[in-house]
Amino acid sequence: NVCRLLARRAHGFYARDAGVAHRKNLGLLRKIMCQESTKFKNVWTTHSASPIAYERGRIYLDNYQCCISSIAQEPRILYQKPKCSKSEKIEDALLLECPLGEMLPSPSDYKPSLIVLTVQNWLLRLSADSGEILEKIYLAGSCCKFRYLSWDTPQEVMVVKSAQNKLPAAARQASIQQSVLFYLAVFQVLPLSFIGMLEINKKIFGNSVTDVAVSNGILIVMYSMGLVRLYNFQAISEQFMEQPFDLGREFNWNGQVGVVGKYPFGLPCNIKITDTPPLLFEASSLENAFQIGGYPWHYIITPNKKKHKGVFHICSLKDNALAKNGIQDMKCCSLEPDWIYFHPDMSGRIIHVGPNLIKVLKLKEVKNNTDQMEIAEDFTIVANRENSVNNAVTVTASGRVVKKRFNLLDDDPEQETFKIVDYEDELDLLSTVAVTQIGADGKAHLDFHCNEHGILLKSVPLLESWDVTYSHEVYFDKDLVLHIEQKPNRRFSCYVYQMVCDTAKDDE
Repeated sequence: NVCRLLARRAHGFYARDAGVAHRKNLGLLRKIMCQESTKFKNVWTTHSASPIAYERGRIYLDNYQCCISSIAQEPRILYQKPKCSKSEKIEDALLLECPLGEMLPSPSDYKPSLIVLTVQNWLLRLSADSGEILEKIYLAGSCCKFRYLSWDTPQEVMVVKSAQNKLPAAARQASIQQSVLFYLAVFQVLPLSFIGMLEINKKIFGNSVTDVAVSNGILIVMYSMGLVRLYNFQAISEQFMEQPFDLGREFNWNGQVGVVGKYPFGLPCNIKITDTPPLLFEASSLENAFQIGGYPWHYIITPNKKKHKGVFHICSLKDNALAKNGIQDMKCCSLEPDWIYFHPDMSGRIIHVGPNLIKVLKLKEVKNNTDQMEIAEDFTIVANRENSVNNAVTVTASGRVVKKRFNLLDDDPEQETFKIVDYEDELDLLSTVAVTQIGADGKAHLDFHCNEHGILLKSVPLLESWDVTYSHEVYFDKDLVLHIEQKPNRRFSCYVYQMVCDTAKDDE
């Protein structure tokens, strides 16, 4: 219990490993949260005409100008910045947290900060608690429009991607060719340092490139015909790096003299790919859907034909061999397709979600054949539906035969349907949101399941009405549940629930 844990800590049991105490505390929180007497209470609601974002206990309103802490007993404003002009509008943001066990150059680096990308190609690092600008980097001039932030390696390497370059109509009419499709700027974070910028060029990668990304050291290039190609990004940066540059240093580059990361020069495009780099892997998949994970490494694709939508093939990355039972098809008849992905808990398992069924699958060796893997069910979670038989023909009490003109869909809104599945890594819980909508009134509940065995541990009703035609996000973050809803005409709502114990006194 809590008293015993505190006594052991006072005696120095965890002096050499603070992580042990933290894990013990989270274990206690999980037990308290899953008790029957523990409730989740709606403590705060807000509405906005602009998108609402959530990151690690902070709610952002008005395009990140207003930051609200959701950790306090009742959410409170951390900071409110003056209304900004359209030129200062924030396009994307990432929360940056201090890496463990590293010496950093500035005391402010040890506190969480927010990396934001503005319309005018400025990359800003803001204090997560005050909104103060800690660092300011100019990326490039008007010839390139940066729009997206993502992690290559979470909390270590960050990628800034441009929108796809498109020529003005007048240039297209003059038959001027546009060869550069995307720009990527890559940074090491904390301390923030510039690794390099590269361009994705039609002459190198082909005319049909539709998108590009960098993830886990892999350059991923996607094509219009469903083709996905993977390249080693580190090898590319080493082979084609013309000259390394440090932020804040003067440079002389292609006849230009300036300071790296300062206006008006920005960052040099110092990784020039002059030849097609060695191909690591390629696969053809419907809508470029491609995922890698599992142990040993496997990938998931959908065969590149529309008739195969909703069919997933799980294959070995080593030799492209289809795993035994590797074709996963729920055969569901629904408006919204089922989806599949590798479990984020790094267990190598796979989560397959359909309208009324969640399958957690695992890879295991085939008996008597250690070279082949098979897909087996670890556990399943089933929606709470009435066991009604959907017969095409029914007979009334008077003996009249009635034929149904259509069958009910598997995601019929009047039946409980899974809408969201997520994983809370600190409490090791799998969370699901299931919705039932009758008429205009939709009821949703958030369920917590044991991540190891799928056992239902607790169900939390969401009090607000849930319309399945709207866009919804639900965040489960330790003792907090947050629901963001987007209604038509860009109306956004945010509902915050917090864990409450001893509700008998609270009701009094």
